[in-house]
Amino acid sequence: MTSPVACPSPAASFAGRHVLAELRGVPAAVLADDAAVARALRTALDDGGATTLDVVTHRFEPQGTTVLALLAESHASVHAYPEAGAAFVDVFTCGEHADPERIVEVLGREVGAVEVRAQIVARGAGLAPDAVGQREVDEPLAAGMRRRWRVDEVLWRGRTAWQDMIVARTAQGISLFCDGERQSTEATQLTYHEALAVPPLLLADSVERVLVVGSSEGVVSQLAVAAGAGRVDHVDIDAECVRRCAELLPYGYTMDELATAESGTGPVHVHYADGWQFLADAARRGDRYDVVIVDLPDEPVEVDDPAQHARLYGTPFLQRCAAVLAPGGAVCSQAGCPTMWRNDTLRRMVGRFDEVFPTVLPYCSDEHEWAYLSGRPDPVDDPVALAASRLSRFPSLSSIDEPALRRGAVLPISLRRR
Repeated sequence: MTSPVACPSPAASFAGRHVLAELRGVPAAVLADDAAVARALRTALDDGGATTLDVVTHRFEPQGTTVLALLAESHASVHAYPEAGAAFVDVFTCGEHADPERIVEVLGREVGAVEVRAQIVARGAGLAPDAVGQREVDEPLAAGMRRRWRVDEVLWRGRTAWQDMIVARTAQGISLFCDGERQSTEATQLTYHEALAVPPLLLADSVERVLVVGSSEGVVSQLAVAAGAGRVDHVDIDAECVRRCAELLPYGYTMDELATAESGTGPVHVHYADGWQFLADAARRGDRYDVVIVDLPDEPVEVDDPAQHARLYGTPFLQRCAAVLAPGGAVCSQAGCPTMWRNDTLRRMVGRFDEVFPTVLPYCSDEHEWAYLSGRPDPVDDPVALAASRLSRFPSLSSIDEPALRRGAVLPISLRRR
C-alpha cells in the first residue's frame, strides 16, 4: 500500500492557499460536541479533496473544543466557542488537489453556520502570477455568457452583512469583486468613475451639495469635491465594504480620509444607511441637493431577485431622487451596458429616465463598457452643449473632453429605433 503524497515533496511547488475563516451563528450544542465538530470537519475535508491522515480533538472545561486534522496536503483546525456560537477555522493546503475554500464552505454548512467569513492568503510561490495557487473569478455577463478573471493574489475575501466581497490582484491591478461581479479595477476605475460622475456634475447649474448613493470606493465623492462641492453626503449600506475598500484599494478613500468622512469633519460625510430610506428622510427634512449620483451593482436579471439594491433601479427611486433636487439640479445613475447582447438594463433605464425627467443626457463610454444617464426635471434645449460649456469646473480629467461628451450622448441605434 502506497502512502499518500504529502505536499512538501521535492517535486512539489513551494506554494499553497491558506484560508482563515470565522463561522458565526452556529448552535452551541454542536460546537460543544467535539465528536460532532470532528465529523463535520472530516466531511468537509473529503468534499474538498483533502487527504486526512489523523484527527485529534480536545474538549476544554467548562466549554470549548479544538479539532486538529493532519493532512497529506498540510493541516486544518477548528477552535470552537459554544458560548459565542462561533468558531475560528484555519485550513492550509499545498498542491493543486485540495480546495481549502471549498473545505471551509462545506464545514460551515455541516455545522449550521449562519455566516462564514473567510480571508485567503496565497503563500510561497502562490504569490506569483504563474504559480499553482492561482485562482479565478467567474463573472456572469448575460444569458449564456460569462467572463473569467485570473486572480493572481487574493488580498481579502469574505462575506459582509450584504454581499460576498473579494479584493484581489488581477491583470488590471488591484480589483474589487462583489457577489462575483467586477466592480472596479486599478487600471480602469477612473475611466468608469469619471463617466459616471462628470456628466451630472456638468449638467447641474450648481455643484455645492452632492449626494452619492453606493460607490463604495469613494472615488465619486472625491470627483465631486474636485468639481467644487462643499458638502458631499455619501450613503452606502455596507459599512464593511466601504472600510475594506479604503484599507485595500489604491484608489478612492484612504483610511484617514474615510475616518474624517465618518466623523463628518470634512467636506465628505459618510452615512451607513439604506439609500431608499435616506432619500425619504431627506425629503421629509427638506434637504436639497444639486446633484444626486447613484452607483450600484448590476441590476438583477430576475424580477424577483431579492438583492437589496434591486429597487434602487426602479422609477419610484428615481422619483425619490428628483424630489430632493434643488432648482437646476441633476440626477445620474449607472444604467447598464450599451452593447446589443446585454443592453436590457439600459433599455429599461432609458424608459424610466424619460418618464421622470424632461431632460436626459446619456453618456455611453466607449473606453469602458457602461452607459450612464443624467436627468434634469426641467427642459434644457441642448444638454450636451450646456455640459460641455462647464468642463472648466474640473481642474483635470483623464477620459472626458467635449468630443467625448458629444460622442457619448448618442444612444446605440438599437435603442434609438425602439
